[in-house]
Amino acid sequence: MDPMVDYSELFRTIDALTKGESDEVALMATVVCEVHHADDRFDWTGFYRVTAPEVLKIGPYQGGHGCLVIPFARGVCGAAARTQQVQLVDDVHAFADHIACSSSTLSEIVLPVFNGAGDVIGVFDIDSDRPAAFTQDDADGLTAILTHVFGRL
Repeated sequence: MDPMVDYSELFRTIDALTKGESDEVALMATVVCEVHHADDRFDWTGFYRVTAPEVLKIGPYQGGHGCLVIPFARGVCGAAARTQQVQLVDDVHAFADHIACSSSTLSEIVLPVFNGAGDVIGVFDIDSDRPAAFTQDDADGLTAILTHVFGRL
């Protein structure tokens, strides 16, 4: 399946909007807004920030409410933070220990977010009400954006 998002264009837009900004929350808010509105597959788009050892707390997001706290030990977001690997989940109901923040979510992609020192500062989570909504093209395009924006911190 071809990506529905023109990630090259999205990268350029986000780069222009975030150039020179160093505030982590401002960067997260801008990235969330641009990505969320880039594709109608994206029902919930947001960051969970590392706020304590092994703890993620909700950050800037778009969509319905999200879970407030997620431990690294639980769910898709926790797995992305713990393993430092992208989690592409075609069917959240088949993912052991999935945390259902919204009953309409059927598939999910979660990417670890690193700062310039290589530390995990959070995860970027996108949920969809469609099964198998995300592809490796999404993972690659989003990883490039996140690396560019947050690798400067």
